[in-house]
Amino acid sequence: MMKTISSLSIVIPVYNEEDNLKLLHDKLTATLNSMSGEYEIIFIDDGSIDNSFSCLQQLAHQDDKVKVIELTRNYGQTVAIAAGIDQAKGDAVIFMDADLQNDPADIPLLLAKLNEGYDVVSGWRKHRQDKWLSRTLPSKLANALISYVTKVHLHDYGCTLKIYRREVLTGYKLYGEMHRFIPAYAAQVGAKIVELPVQHHPRRHGQSKYGLERTFKVILDLFTVKFLSSYAQKPIYLFGGVGVTLILASLLLVLLLLWQKFAYGLFMITSPLLHLAAMFVILGVQSIFLGLIGELLVRTYHESQNKPTYSVRRRLNIK
Repeated sequence: MMKTISSLSIVIPVYNEEDNLKLLHDKLTATLNSMSGEYEIIFIDDGSIDNSFSCLQQLAHQDDKVKVIELTRNYGQTVAIAAGIDQAKGDAVIFMDADLQNDPADIPLLLAKLNEGYDVVSGWRKHRQDKWLSRTLPSKLANALISYVTKVHLHDYGCTLKIYRREVLTGYKLYGEMHRFIPAYAAQVGAKIVELPVQHHPRRHGQSKYGLERTFKVILDLFTVKFLSSYAQKPIYLFGGVGVTLILASLLLVLLLLWQKFAYGLFMITSPLLHLAAMFVILGVQSIFLGLIGELLVRTYHESQNKPTYSVRRRLNIK
């Protein structure tokens, strides 16, 4: 039986949201005070250039459950969330945006679902209140691609509103736009993941910080996620597979050149295919050696830090 969650950490990255913070805090505390258990609200000011930090200072002065982290500059949402995770003390960690588009009233629903035995409950903005062409359509395409590549099928990877058991968030660092891929990372260690429709409201104040360029960043990060999920512990399968494929291709080219020589009397040395075959052999051998070097690095990574290559969900009668 999984442990029932008794304390929550709400992690909220903030960037130029001065007009939303007071109302967000009021809504959050109204919801959280109606629930049982302890909680903390962690705001991470990600280098705001408006009065967001001053607003957060006032909230922290008025409410000792509010924790504030001010970053030295704008690092991006992923780094801000990582800073919040490092500070979080709760049994479960909830991420949400500061722009009031996520609704704090959904938190009890997410927590109830988590207590059913799940490790991750991911919000799904089923009726999204954003511009269709610039926000909703690229998001749908990105979600379909991410689900296909990671084999973790979610409708809405981009929804910040998610709840995680604390242990699911340990063991890896977040870079780039990687916060949206946490469910995929969690799935690698056997986490039970479910999606839950949540409310999504139009933005009241301020402007969205994201555009179409973020979609391209997500696609590039997806290459990293796919590599880490499929080949992080066996890089030779990727690099060695590419190497063997290139060597086989070079052998086929050599056979083609031999056939041309005996069938038509063509000189192999004058054909550009001979140079291509030689290049394929060189690249193939290099790729195999790169895979072997990767294998050494994997073993060094795990063995030097005593990191296990497996994850245990629970133990019975073992001290």
